Amino acid sequence: MRRMVAETSVAPRQLILPAFVAEGLTEPRPISSMPGVDQHSLDSIRKVAASAAEAGIAGIMLFGVPLPEKKDATGSQALATDGILTRAIEAVRGEVGDDLLVMSDVCLDEFTDHGHCGVLTADGLVDNDATVELYAQMSVLHAQAGAHVVGPSGMMDGQIGEIRSALDAAGQLDTVILAYAAKYSSSYYGPFREAVSSTLQGDRKTYQQDLGNVREALREVRLDLEQGADIVMIKPALSYLDVIRQVADAVDVPVAAYNISGEYAMVEASAERGWIDRDAAITETLTSIRRAGADIILSYWALEYANRKELQR
Repeated sequence: MRRMVAETSVAPRQLILPAFVAEGLTEPRPISSMPGVDQHSLDSIRKVAASAAEAGIAGIMLFGVPLPEKKDATGSQALATDGILTRAIEAVRGEVGDDLLVMSDVCLDEFTDHGHCGVLTADGLVDNDATVELYAQMSVLHAQAGAHVVGPSGMMDGQIGEIRSALDAAGQLDTVILAYAAKYSSSYYGPFREAVSSTLQGDRKTYQQDLGNVREALREVRLDLEQGADIVMIKPALSYLDVIRQVADAVDVPVAAYNISGEYAMVEASAERGWIDRDAAITETLTSIRRAGADIILSYWALEYANRKELQR
């Protein structure tokens, strides 16, 4: 009876699995602050992608982690044809073809030695325009490697327009842009920085959203849509459910939300101590994000949730 009258549900087709691929690995390496989540080798990410396709989830979002000695001030490995993220895209697309959407993170933070999402000026500030040019090149590289969807996550002004123009000029007319349209500066990103071996110096408050602002987020969403975004995303999810709702009410494109690392870690840590019912908390978390208005959810529980027996009924 409850299933029959439920107003909100979470289906595998609405879920995307974020996944990390680290250079130099021969087997998965656990991420201590995200129990159950690993950095993957090229071989193991193929297996994960195949499992995701079999489970019927929408896609896999790939993040690349180069060797520490390959990081530099400009994040040059992000544009390397033999870089770890490029090779991961090729490997996963070769494994799943069109049975699973292959998505790529377009950002420099995993590749820079200073850990920021863009290149820096002489006085240490992020150079917005120079960074946007690199994002455009990176997006074309990913599309050519086989990415169905590119996800620019750096929150640089004008990034969507430059990426759309570059993709069109390269003949990649069918590549979808999933815009991180409202990405807030958040304390919940901590575990993710371990996941990508971040070497961040300082913070990202100059280019990520202020936690108290909603009108600003709506303006950012509107600008991304004007520049050619196909899907808009809010990140994080749980602390910004009201923003998800307002964006969903304001736009006529699919709305995504990222159930981020800190949100995942809170549930896992509490469940490990016996303080909460883990499975129920996962269901409640994902349902709340859908109820707020998200059509698509990026979550580290995506594959596990899609394989639950009750969803097969």
